[in-house]
Amino acid sequence: MTLPGRPSESVLVTGGGGFLGRAVVHALASRGDRVRSFSRHYHAELEALGIEQLRGDIADAGALERAASGVDVVFHTAAKPPPWGDSADYHRTNVLGTQNVIAACRRRHVPRLVYTSTPSVVFDGRDLRGVDESLPYPERHTSAYAATKALAEQVVIRAADERLRTIALRPHQIWGPGDPHFVPRIIARARRLRRIGDGRNRVDTTYIDNAAEAHLLAADALKSQPGLSGRVYFISQGEPVPAWDMVDAILKAAGLGPVRGHVPHRVAATMGRVLEKLYQWLRLTKEPPLTRFVADALATSHWFDIGAARRDLGYAPTVSTEEGLRRLEAWLQRRPGGNLKR
Repeated sequence: MTLPGRPSESVLVTGGGGFLGRAVVHALASRGDRVRSFSRHYHAELEALGIEQLRGDIADAGALERAASGVDVVFHTAAKPPPWGDSADYHRTNVLGTQNVIAACRRRHVPRLVYTSTPSVVFDGRDLRGVDESLPYPERHTSAYAATKALAEQVVIRAADERLRTIALRPHQIWGPGDPHFVPRIIARARRLRRIGDGRNRVDTTYIDNAAEAHLLAADALKSQPGLSGRVYFISQGEPVPAWDMVDAILKAAGLGPVRGHVPHRVAATMGRVLEKLYQWLRLTKEPPLTRFVADALATSHWFDIGAARRDLGYAPTVSTEEGLRRLEAWLQRRPGGNLKR
């Protein structure tokens, strides 16, 4: 049902079958918008919601242009995720794909674009404590993912003009029920995990429903406040937590014990660099057991000032971390295999 006083809109979500994209689709459909998903695969869950699905490659400019026909706003959530992969693949999906989305918006006269970026665009392997959006991009990134997302974000910012209003959101470490990346990686590696660094580093995270809500708020703000166009915003729970406490909480939700043992940050980062070089030399496509990007992310603090999102977008995390963990535990218990307690 359309919310009172708010007309229904036609919306395109790239990557609508992905973790975040699916949550954005759900939120849009729940408030009465007409939603179209563009992704590489067919998704039965979206079919059950009555969502129009178009299949295609984000590197196909023509397919994207057809998908953007007749829509009022595009949510561009599709991306090649971290932490490992061929640099050319990252550029093709994250940079060329974003350029194609912008071109499709222009050719089909779509007035608003909300782009899903990441705080990784300003991460160079060192601590980030309470920084805001004024922090510049680093001279070098430690992964192809971060480097290409930074390039894509800049493309989106530069695209903002009187014909196309844009906002880039930087949600940090999205997690929750249905997560195919962060949570499964932690669970799969539970027995081999070791704390990297001194264990005192704090990080931001973002529960999936809060991340999706931020995207809807951004799209609505672009309509009512055109002066926000071309800006970027950090998004999170607004309450940084000790990184390894969060890892242990996720393991507990899965019925597993806490991480034991630790490895110094410098040792882990060196191991990551060596493994990356080895896998590249051997031309192995499988992800190494450790990369420098992962070692740095697990050992350093990275939490952000979300005051701008609160002020400009009206963003406020509605699902607390504690409630999110309860929902995650319930979802994990319903999965095939149930409790994974060791």
